[in-house]
Amino acid sequence: MTINTDRIRPDEGRFAFVGGTYVESTGDAVVQRRSPVDGRELPGIRSCTPGDVDKAVQAARRAFEAKDWRGKTADEKKKILFRFTDLLQKHSAELALRDVLSMGKPIRDCLNNDIPLAIQCIRWYAEAMDKMYDACAPPHPGAIATITREPIGVVAGITPWNFPMENVAWKIGPALAAGNSLILKPAEQATFSALFLGKLAQEAGIPDGVLNILPGRGDVTGKALALHPDVDGVFFTGSTATGKDILTYAGRSNMKRVAIESGGKSAFLILKDCRHLDEAAQALAKNIFFNQGQICSAPSRLIVESSVQQEVLEKLLRLIPAYQPSNPLEEATTSGAMVDHPHLEGVLGYISAGRKEGGRLLVGGDRVEPVKGGAYMTPAIFTGVKNDMRIAREEIFGPVLSVLTVKDEQGAVETSNASPFGLAAAVWCDDINRAHRVARALRAGTIHINCYGEDDITAPFGGFKQSGNGHKEKSLDALDAYSEKKTTWLKLRED
Repeated sequence: MTINTDRIRPDEGRFAFVGGTYVESTGDAVVQRRSPVDGRELPGIRSCTPGDVDKAVQAARRAFEAKDWRGKTADEKKKILFRFTDLLQKHSAELALRDVLSMGKPIRDCLNNDIPLAIQCIRWYAEAMDKMYDACAPPHPGAIATITREPIGVVAGITPWNFPMENVAWKIGPALAAGNSLILKPAEQATFSALFLGKLAQEAGIPDGVLNILPGRGDVTGKALALHPDVDGVFFTGSTATGKDILTYAGRSNMKRVAIESGGKSAFLILKDCRHLDEAAQALAKNIFFNQGQICSAPSRLIVESSVQQEVLEKLLRLIPAYQPSNPLEEATTSGAMVDHPHLEGVLGYISAGRKEGGRLLVGGDRVEPVKGGAYMTPAIFTGVKNDMRIAREEIFGPVLSVLTVKDEQGAVETSNASPFGLAAAVWCDDINRAHRVARALRAGTIHINCYGEDDITAPFGGFKQSGNGHKEKSLDALDAYSEKKTTWLKLRED
């Protein structure tokens, strides 16, 4: 495949997509970035102002009140969303290139993972629309109560940069399937693929104002959305710190619905009776080093019983060469760049902190340049890690694995749960009773037994504790989050 790397116009970052057309942002602040692939200057992104946000909210509200979208039949909406996904497929190379240049993901991952999963997500919710039924309460003497589902209204979707197209689809799919008008605020590190969706929405026939796209900084554009009194809900995926801010903004404004899926520090438990250590090591390496470790559910803590630790480490070290970074624009590349140079510096700062706190850097953690000017580092493994170290407690969001040694099952569970996060976890153990006992004891939203990274649009995804506030992405549960439920009582007269 020949890849043209000059297809992002210099002026694209000046625009937002509002009310069915591209309009210039009125803001003066411009987000300037270098591509993590090779350091080239990317087009600046003009941050949408509170005034721009207000115009988008008005457009979304007009479309909602006019019932331009929610008034259509499920079959009509389904046909439009299917046309939209057909266009995503048609323009997949264009979308993939934008994400590679923006955040350094390998082109093969964009084409074979992110975009196909985004298409699957939106199609799945389109198919679900005419298969969701309202309900009737149990019989009540002299009355009938119906429970009906209605859209929330105008909702904002604020998405992260690590899986740009997939995370955008997780907002578009359920928000539009539920009948809402959506204002999308993509991460400033991965804006250009999201902005491209505006023209595809128009071509597909999504009514003006139903899908709006506002580029900009989270602390400007995202904050304005969360504070806006006519936004009925904010659906956010990103850092725990920003999630807390959004909860505060919602309380200060109109108590809008807030749904948060945030960070993680997921535990990967290997117990002494696991006989499939090769498989366990392969699953661990794949999921902590994939996407350069920039995954909210990455198993960044290996919690291993002491009797098998050395064997596990030897197997991990043999796998490290497969995860060395190289040029993301080459089709054979499996590990690319970090999202940008400042983030790389932050991850390298954790490498330094881990050493200072007494951890042993077993391998990696070096800045490298397989492409001159890019933001690359080698995957790292720390041993001798204690649970009070920063590298064990804080989300690094990079290819850094911390190894914590425990004596027994109880120590493994206690160490795993001694974290402010609870997004995912795994237990590797050949005793199925023990495995289930440990799985029940782990405090996390997704538990894997003798596997990791198993995922599907049909299953809910979300975390416990500071990894989220109970909202689940994906599955039919997401439609509940994007809907209101109304109870209507009808009193029966006796003639």
